[in-house]
This record gives sequence, structure tokens and C-alpha cells, in this order.
Amino acid sequence: MTTFDKREEGFERKFALDEEMKFRAMARRNRMLGAWAAQKLGLSGADADAYAKAVVASDFEEAGDHDVFRKIRKDFDDKSVAVSDHQIRRTMDELLGKAVQQLRDEA
Repeated sequence: MTTFDKREEGFERKFALDEEMKFRAMARRNRMLGAWAAQKLGLSGADADAYAKAVVASDFEEAGDHDVFRKIRKDFDDKSVAVSDHQIRRTMDELLGKAVQQLRDEA
């Protein structure tokens, strides 16, 4: 194996690890976001856990955050929860930072 091949293999391995970390961070963020939204919706216990899992599952509908945002926005609108789009997006960003930090601390 040439030096170039070894270098390419190293980049591929790093890319795979970065993608896995990104996936895990997004899933953790979505779970925390689901817990936050459940609290705003007045859910607790098993209902809150089920809601958080539903938020995580909603992320598999399409690429990006739009599917998760839409789910939470719709659920808030259905229950007349007064939370702005900006607040939802800001919370998503804050929780993603927190999820990434938690994963780094675990490593």
C-alpha cells in the first residue's frame, strides 16, 4: 500500500467517524428537543418519553432539520402553545451544541 493509499484510507475513516458523530449528536439533540417540547405541551412520564421518541423518528422523513421543526411547530399549533418559530430554532441550535459537548465529554 502506498503512502497515498494510506492517507486516503485515513481520510475515509475520519469522514466515517465524523458522520457517525454527527448522526449521534442529531439524534441526541432531537431527543432533548422532544423532552423540551413535551414539557411545553404539558406531557410527563411515559407520554413525554413517547413524544421524545416520536420527535427522533420524525427526523428520518427527509434530510435536514425541517421535518423535526415541522412536527414540533404543528404539535404546538394543535395545542395552542405560544412558542415562536425563532424560539424553536434557537432551542434546536442550543440543544445541538449541548449534545455535541456531551458526546465529546463521553469520548
